[in-house]
Amino acid sequence: MKHLITLLTTIVFVFSGVTLHAQQEETLVLIDTDMGKVKVRLFNETPQHRDNFIKHVNENTYDGLLFHRVIKQFMIQAGDVNSKDAPLDSILGSGDLDYTIPAEIVYPKYFHKRGALCAARTPDENNPEKASSATQFYIVTGKFYTEHELNKMEKEQKMTFTPEQREAFMLEGGSPSLDGNYTVFGEVVSGQKVVDKISLVLTNEKDRPLKNIKIKSMAIVKK
Repeated sequence: MKHLITLLTTIVFVFSGVTLHAQQEETLVLIDTDMGKVKVRLFNETPQHRDNFIKHVNENTYDGLLFHRVIKQFMIQAGDVNSKDAPLDSILGSGDLDYTIPAEIVYPKYFHKRGALCAARTPDENNPEKASSATQFYIVTGKFYTEHELNKMEKEQKMTFTPEQREAFMLEGGSPSLDGNYTVFGEVVSGQKVVDKISLVLTNEKDRPLKNIKIKSMAIVKK
């Protein structure tokens, strides 16, 4: 009887380990652009954003869309469904689908450090719930912050940065002013140099690149 109990305990432990591993496995997406490839992982803690992004990847929604808004030391944005084959003189940024995604702001665990993958949305005055766009997303480039700058932000905005945030903003860079207001649902795992290269292109007064930068394709990948 004692051996049977030991065996059952071992089996439960092994299967629990398998279940835990399955729960921790995250989806990877390869974004192939005119300027190179970027691989991102999607967080399981933001399941609605994760599943929505996977749906659009599988349906090829993003193929051919442009990075229509680029701001140096801040972020690069894409996902305007009207941007495919859009003339250079057209104004982009309002193209979307007919639904939104409820905010899944997991802060301070996930914040706007360099490489964060985030959902765009309409402003607070029209969207107090901070619901996300169905298709538009951005990747953070940001800037480096000094300890003095972070201390000043904490004092002025009555907030407190975690040690992880401080280290990231000082050593990697980011956009802390966006934290708590937009859903961060993934991060770059390779190809950040491509993101940085896109962020440095010349743009017009509407922050649209003077030369189109296209998403050629997106695909779910294993590693």
